[in-house]
Amino acid sequence: MVPLSILDLSPVVTGSTGAAALRNTLDLARFAEGLGFTRYWVAEHHNLPSIASAAPDLMMGQIAAITKNIRVGSGGVMLPNHAPLMVAERFKLLEGLYPGRIDLGLGRAPGTDPATSYALRRRQGISEDDDFLERFQELMLIESRAFPEGHPFHKIRAMPADVPLPPIYLLGSSDYSAQLSAQIGAAFAFAHHFANFDAVEAMGLYRDNFRPSPAHATPYAILTVHIVCADSDEEAERLASTVDLNFVRRAKGEYLPLASPEEAAAYDYSPIDRARMAQNRARLFVGSRQSVTARLEPLIEATRADEVMVTTMIHSHDARKHSYELLAQAFGLRKN
Repeated sequence: MVPLSILDLSPVVTGSTGAAALRNTLDLARFAEGLGFTRYWVAEHHNLPSIASAAPDLMMGQIAAITKNIRVGSGGVMLPNHAPLMVAERFKLLEGLYPGRIDLGLGRAPGTDPATSYALRRRQGISEDDDFLERFQELMLIESRAFPEGHPFHKIRAMPADVPLPPIYLLGSSDYSAQLSAQIGAAFAFAHHFANFDAVEAMGLYRDNFRPSPAHATPYAILTVHIVCADSDEEAERLASTVDLNFVRRAKGEYLPLASPEEAAAYDYSPIDRARMAQNRARLFVGSRQSVTARLEPLIEATRADEVMVTTMIHSHDARKHSYELLAQAFGLRKN
């Protein structure tokens, strides 16, 4: 099997707090390293009551400090929200402290609603246009010190200057992101867990159009999937009811902490709700270890994924840890 990694959004659940969610992230990171996972990424989302992860660089420093070998990264830094120089300096700082263990995952979306996005960007001279590519180019020019003589940024050095930027991964959920990653010769992480675009087509476009770069001589593609695994199919279905209700609520503009399976069982679902749940279930992997791998292996083969990254957004922290433990067994990971 291919390498296995984790994307953690630090889920906030009913009956608990955001602070507890952050502590759970640290606990899960230590647990994942012990199980033999390759990397542990944390997300950037804002103004979402179900997600406590708003500052991935800060969380990465905390995670790297309590682990020894697992790679730690951002899944991702939403570049529209940040000055490229700030991103360069924060990630060079992390790389300087934890050399060879840091990943810089970059996303094109703001990771929030329009009003919150405006609040994040209002001091940056925001534009209605998609300026991701310009920001990315600025980041690369700062790192390579390639701004021409006479440019205002020519003498800027991202500190610490003797530390390189960590490896860059572009995150995406569309054909545009796949082709952009290929054109600039970056590694690519495809968000199958929420994408409407076909994963096989996206990752095929990435490989077929890949141009070698100094960072990557060959393409490297990560498939990110949402999995709920348990000892039985029945138990996994019970746990996944949290995911179902969260998807239904978000479709209605209701952003709440993740509900328990008991809350989900008591919810009065309409026919439209159930249709939405069924639609989302097409990209969700739920079941026992055997059931999940039976569905997942053909997708890994079809996409030619170099690595699988798993997110699990359920109510119980212990059940989430057990889900990852079962997946580690299924993928044959070696415990550290």
